[in-house]
Amino acid sequence: MKKITRILCILMLMLLLGSIVPMFAAASPYSTYTYSIDGQARISPDVYVPDRVVSSYEIGIDTELKEPKDIFIDKDMNIYLSDTGNNRIVVCNSEFKFRFEISTFNNEHGVPDSLSEPMGTFVNDRYIYVCDKQNARIVVFDLLGNFVRTIGAPTADVMGEDTVFTPVAIGVSDSGRMYVVSAATYSGVFALDEDGNFQTFVGTQKVSVPLAMRIRRMLFPNTVSISYISPEYNNLAIDDEGYVWVTSNSMDDADLISAIESGNADYAPVKRMNSAGDDITTRNGFFIPAGEISFDHTTTKSSSDVITGPSSIVDVAIGPNGMWSILDEKRSKIYTYDSEGNMLFAFGDKGAQLGNLKKGAALVYFGSDLYVVDSEANSVTIYKRTEYGDVIDNALYYNRLRIYSSALENWREILKRNNNFDAAYVGVGRNLHQQGDYKEAMKYFKTANSTTNYSDSYKALRREWIGKYFLVVVAILVVVLFLLAKGLGYVAKVNKNATAKTGKRTFKEEVLYAFYVMMHPFDGYWDLKHEKRGSVRASVFIVILAALSVAYNNVGSGYLYSGSGGSATGSVFGGISTVVAPLLLWCIANWCLTTLFDGEGTLKDIFIASSYSLMPIPIFFIPVTIVSNFATLDEKTFISLFTGIALVWTGMLLFFGIMTTHGYSMGVNIGMTIFTIVAMMFIVFLIMLFTNLIQRMVSFVTDIITEISYRSN
Repeated sequence: MKKITRILCILMLMLLLGSIVPMFAAASPYSTYTYSIDGQARISPDVYVPDRVVSSYEIGIDTELKEPKDIFIDKDMNIYLSDTGNNRIVVCNSEFKFRFEISTFNNEHGVPDSLSEPMGTFVNDRYIYVCDKQNARIVVFDLLGNFVRTIGAPTADVMGEDTVFTPVAIGVSDSGRMYVVSAATYSGVFALDEDGNFQTFVGTQKVSVPLAMRIRRMLFPNTVSISYISPEYNNLAIDDEGYVWVTSNSMDDADLISAIESGNADYAPVKRMNSAGDDITTRNGFFIPAGEISFDHTTTKSSSDVITGPSSIVDVAIGPNGMWSILDEKRSKIYTYDSEGNMLFAFGDKGAQLGNLKKGAALVYFGSDLYVVDSEANSVTIYKRTEYGDVIDNALYYNRLRIYSSALENWREILKRNNNFDAAYVGVGRNLHQQGDYKEAMKYFKTANSTTNYSDSYKALRREWIGKYFLVVVAILVVVLFLLAKGLGYVAKVNKNATAKTGKRTFKEEVLYAFYVMMHPFDGYWDLKHEKRGSVRASVFIVILAALSVAYNNVGSGYLYSGSGGSATGSVFGGISTVVAPLLLWCIANWCLTTLFDGEGTLKDIFIASSYSLMPIPIFFIPVTIVSNFATLDEKTFISLFTGIALVWTGMLLFFGIMTTHGYSMGVNIGMTIFTIVAMMFIVFLIMLFTNLIQRMVSFVTDIITEISYRSN
């Protein structure tokens, strides 16, 4: 009985271990994450987990792989490995079992020949195309590995004498047109016809010239001899629609970082091009697809080394349902995007653990799996998609088929598992929008800070609301116009009565006179000074009104114009400081200068004239702020226009007000205005210097007191 019990215990233990071991084996040595709109990494469930590593032994070849650089899978699921270090192409079946290799052959002259550093490979229904790098040619074989022909360096007058042909990647369209990436070629991608004749260069990249050099060229065009060249491409792929995807990692880091932060696609490391070389990549994500967004630290949990700078993209692979992935050689990470350019997930890391890479060189999709070539480990790592990844794929699939109810179900399932996934919020919002639930869609877009989609849904909701309450909208507009007309009439009446008045003006008359100054600056500022039509109390009121209107603009603007914004207190303080502080600096600096240059105005006169010039700010900013709550992104230009008018109008009034106050000519006033601005900057510098000195003195005294305290103890 004891023996039977012991056997049962052993069996249970084995079963327990059998269930535990796979659990640990499935765990990935890296973090999967995506990025929020503010550039913060958000950890997500694993989309891909490492399955196994395929080495020379698994393939069944005697000579070990050496620096493999490319992988290709044809329509029959045959796998082609560019074993660059061994000067051969290794062909396997779908199970990675060896079929044959391509290394030596008899060329078209019947002379024994061989590959030398083969790189990119492409296979269609008829041929195997191999980029024979060191031999500067394309070698074509049939599907059994038999030699067909070679395609040497093309020639054309437009290529130039310095153009070299060193093929490293190739793609062939259904029509037989070949697209070839050549190392150290800066004119773009070679486009060859099916016979190998040169047609054109496509996709020439923009030349990056430093600003200082551009200025120097303008000033001294005959003395600058430094030339700048376009970044070259390093890899390509062709999708099912015949579009060419290219990657580049040779652009300047500063240009690339600037492109990521600004959304400028000129220096994007990944481009999708049509046959003419036009970039047609959709980049509707928070950042352009370029790999890493955080440049000064690693986002993984297993890396011990800090990797800085932007990603170094070396390959692109086209996946199912609009997904596509890029490989970062620097970090050995894979970044995956949808058809709109939204980052879906990123994963991978450097290291020796299963799933990590030493040096990623190429990647390709095999169904839902990802195969990644490690040129340093001389192997291929296979990643299996998880259940969570399947849900993402299903959501994209139903989106593509416009089956919005099913897509919505999958996006919501994703959010249950990962509520930090902004792309999922956008996905839910878009599907709700397609179903006509605009109000609910706006909530999801707002959560993801997707202002473009939010604006589209709001536009549809507003159109629906106006159609429903058309008469109410018309009535409101009529009332607003009526009240505006009555208000302007009242202001004109008050100013007219105040003009004929000989005694002291009321506070109301002093404030409303600012409207007259706006429309008649020369007469207005003359009467403001000589007829005492204004006062310090009215000026203070106008300054406060202007400051509060700017603060209201900061906290009261519509979501599409203010975004998530900061705290209300901070916005109010910022609004006040942007009006009051510059005004006081202007008055002090102008008074200090004009007392030395025969200015007729006192400090009081300068303050009153400057304050009255601020009246356009509340007149425009308050209604603009209100309107911004009902405007879409398409109407942002008009909002910005009226804001700009207010600021320009204020600047003009300030200029003419100071000129009239001091009795200066136009030329003298221009000079004094410039000197005043310089003086303001000098005063700010002195304030900062004084503040820094005070801080140092306080720190010094504190250190002395601390030292005395330690010594006394």
